[in-house]
Amino acid sequence: MAGADTLISVDEARAQLMQAARILPGTETTPLNGALQRILADSPVSAVQVPPADNSAVDGYALRAGDAQAQTLPVSQRLPAGQAPQPLEPGTAARIFTGAAIPEGADTVVMQENTQAEGNQIRLLQSPAAHQNIRRAGQDIDTGATLINAGTRLDPWHLGLLASAGLPQVTTFRPLRVAIISSGDELVPPGQPLEPGQIHNSNQPMLTTLVRAAGWDPVPFHTMADTLETTKQTLAQASQQADAILTTGGVSVGEEDHIRDAIQALGELNLWRMAIKPGKPLAFGHISDTPVLGLPGNPAAVLVTFLILGRPFLRACQGESGELMPQAYPLPARFTVDRPQGRREFQRVRCRSSEGRSWLEPAPTQSSGVLSSACWSHGLAVIPEHQSVEAGDLISFMPFAELLYG
Repeated sequence: MAGADTLISVDEARAQLMQAARILPGTETTPLNGALQRILADSPVSAVQVPPADNSAVDGYALRAGDAQAQTLPVSQRLPAGQAPQPLEPGTAARIFTGAAIPEGADTVVMQENTQAEGNQIRLLQSPAAHQNIRRAGQDIDTGATLINAGTRLDPWHLGLLASAGLPQVTTFRPLRVAIISSGDELVPPGQPLEPGQIHNSNQPMLTTLVRAAGWDPVPFHTMADTLETTKQTLAQASQQADAILTTGGVSVGEEDHIRDAIQALGELNLWRMAIKPGKPLAFGHISDTPVLGLPGNPAAVLVTFLILGRPFLRACQGESGELMPQAYPLPARFTVDRPQGRREFQRVRCRSSEGRSWLEPAPTQSSGVLSSACWSHGLAVIPEHQSVEAGDLISFMPFAELLYG
């Protein structure tokens, strides 16, 4: 770990966190209707072709392209989807519907719009080409093909693909159990009256819902008193009950900040103090094999550090692979930053649009203790270290939708 006065860059902190990430939960069998947003633990292979047979892509008539020279053909059978066809009689056409299997002997399908029905015959209004409007067997999935790679977060289309291959269930990682612990004698749960010097605990419900929105199981704990012994007891208990621990407050350098000392006493401290605004006081370590991420106490700093560092780290611990950071978009700033800082700043901003042009407007206050600015905003603008910003400069914008669900 770097010296006490050293601020670790956001990139270095993220690299250290991702290097330390280990898949924490076990696996379980999950039915498809309960697997949305779960992380696939293996790579299922298809035992079938999809589609299982050549089928029609349109409503129309199946025939031999060579028979089209006759222009008028009798209809020899009717083929709705789900019915096994008979071999096509030479010189005839089969009435066929979308998804129905192509009869043996047919090599093309003519859309019904390009035909004219005349009793039990059809007249072809244009000459068809061979193989048109036919979806081949295995076009989507071939036998033995890997359906989805392990580590994929399952979206609705993944579940549809698995179902098309006949799989009723998959093996997924059990959702992470994430302990959420607040530190501070001044914190009071919402609904209770405030005494002088007290504030309501906004971090606990915010983190609980952020964890739940990511698909994990929050394990709420009582607010810790500002003593080293209580902090050690609570963290030790949480390390036995959860896969990972998130704390808020108690990670700075004050006499009442005990998270860092407690982690060091119980396990190992790997990271402390980061060059980020808001959120400089941030700690990371392990108690036994349980990772502990100590977030700041100010609520806006909690939000930013969880979205930028905590959520990607926990996604890796859940077994998710691939790109775990959200997509950022370059947009022009409608503000200035005159005094460059040595910390990377994540400003809460709103995306404005007019006449086909978009720009970023900052929240009225960027205080780390103000959550109303996040409610006003659409996402975070990234101001790199040691960089000033002029109005009109392109800067990176991370929408909250990407940070929460991307």
